[in-house]
Amino acid sequence: MTTTIRTAAILETERTILRAHALDDFDAYAQMWADPVVCRFIGGKVRTREESWMRFLRHAGLWSLIGYGYWAIEDKATGRFIGEAGFHDMKRDITPSLEGMPEAGWVLASEAHGKGIASEVVSRMVTWADETFGGARTVCIIAPENGPSLNVAFRAGYAEVLRTTYHGEPTILLERLPT
Repeated sequence: MTTTIRTAAILETERTILRAHALDDFDAYAQMWADPVVCRFIGGKVRTREESWMRFLRHAGLWSLIGYGYWAIEDKATGRFIGEAGFHDMKRDITPSLEGMPEAGWVLASEAHGKGIASEVVSRMVTWADETFGGARTVCIIAPENGPSLNVAFRAGYAEVLRTTYHGEPTILLERLPT
């Protein structure tokens, strides 16, 4: 059996570099996930350093096993980790099933909110998806109260498919067909 190890592609936007997570990112990563502002629409609770570490480790695994995953978002001007974005397949217990579909997601540290960075990053990553996934649709799920992320998704070409629940909470399922 042949095993191919894949790593994250490096993408750039005007203000960011999307790259593989690095061990040096972890402290800023854990700080981001401990911020109630960041977590309010993503599970609703902050994460401990241990929970953040487990989440952090999965990024390398996704890229190596399925050929896509999340990028660390680096601010070009400062070199600082300011968030993460990408695609994953989390085998979520959700109806309808998303299994096997690249699911988009993004999160920024609170100091990067409201600056248009998420729209810039998501625009670049869906362009990458159009080139990489061979015409496959991508999906995302967003809490109905998360207006800023819904706006980012709509600008990137995602459209609401239906409303469902995930972990007992209302959730909007959106899809995007390649352009």
